[in-house]
Amino acid sequence: MSNISPLRIAITPGEPAGIGPDLVIEIAQHARDTELVAIADPDILISRSKQLNLPLTIREYQADQEPAQGLPGELVVEPIKINAPVIAGQTHVKNAQYVLNTLNRAVSGCLNKEFAAMVTAPVHKSVIAESGATFSGHTEFLAAACGIDLPVMLLCTERMRVALLTTHLALRDVPEQITFDRICKTSEILVADLERLFGLRDARIGILGLNPHAGESGQLGREEIEIIEPAIARLTESGLNVSGPLPADSAFTHESLKQFDAILAMFHDQGLPVLKHAGFGGAINVTLGLPIIRTSVDHGTALSLAGTGLAKADSLKLAVTMAQKFASR
Repeated sequence: MSNISPLRIAITPGEPAGIGPDLVIEIAQHARDTELVAIADPDILISRSKQLNLPLTIREYQADQEPAQGLPGELVVEPIKINAPVIAGQTHVKNAQYVLNTLNRAVSGCLNKEFAAMVTAPVHKSVIAESGATFSGHTEFLAAACGIDLPVMLLCTERMRVALLTTHLALRDVPEQITFDRICKTSEILVADLERLFGLRDARIGILGLNPHAGESGQLGREEIEIIEPAIARLTESGLNVSGPLPADSAFTHESLKQFDAILAMFHDQGLPVLKHAGFGGAINVTLGLPIIRTSVDHGTALSLAGTGLAKADSLKLAVTMAQKFASR
């Protein structure tokens, strides 16, 4: 264990009926340099630990105490009360507000410097939406909570980083969101946070086209000619190291990826299937453009695995490690 004063990082287990609580309990089985503060109902964690046959001692969070290194089998918890009984694998709409309450507590703690960063386990978007709350994903929710207009989702593995120009949108709605200003602002945020968080100066960004073959000189669409190319020209003039528009079907070859520190994809399923194929379970989600540090997993709630002991905590462990590195930087 390190002698350096540990960081205090908030962790939200996400959908209570999913694998989030399992993963947090798994992480708690091991010694940690960082003090993780789980924002959750302790009864859920105790119940799930018994179901998983894993030891767990709960220590209630005390904000006025110095952060302490995590002991095996122990977890610090900031209690947030659940609304309805939790059964692993079975969602309940009444618990949607509980999930939002945990996120709001973590965000406020990060904004007031109580927590150095926040790490999130997966939520179930449809359950939250069914409750009547406006929610399209963690990224958008956190941006609104922080008063930010344009968050940037970045997924990364050890060898690949993919940022998204648009996030959780129906495919038919994507083209109208591909704008000159959005490309410029997103690229600027991406470059700035690659330096701030990853220590990459003058980051090399490959910007994808929207259409097959990057529009084929206008034969397969004109967004590249009318919007993306002018934005790239403006970014280049301002000193950013950007290239494109690149055809998405060839941008992810090994030789192409060697030329870039990150790829900017136009929409969710243009870039993320490739990244998840290359590194599923070993990738994390980082929200850029926020005044706080937030990392997350590269997977969903996996309801069918909740409480079975079969869920793997690799991505959440990596998210915690990277949050610690970002905060230390």
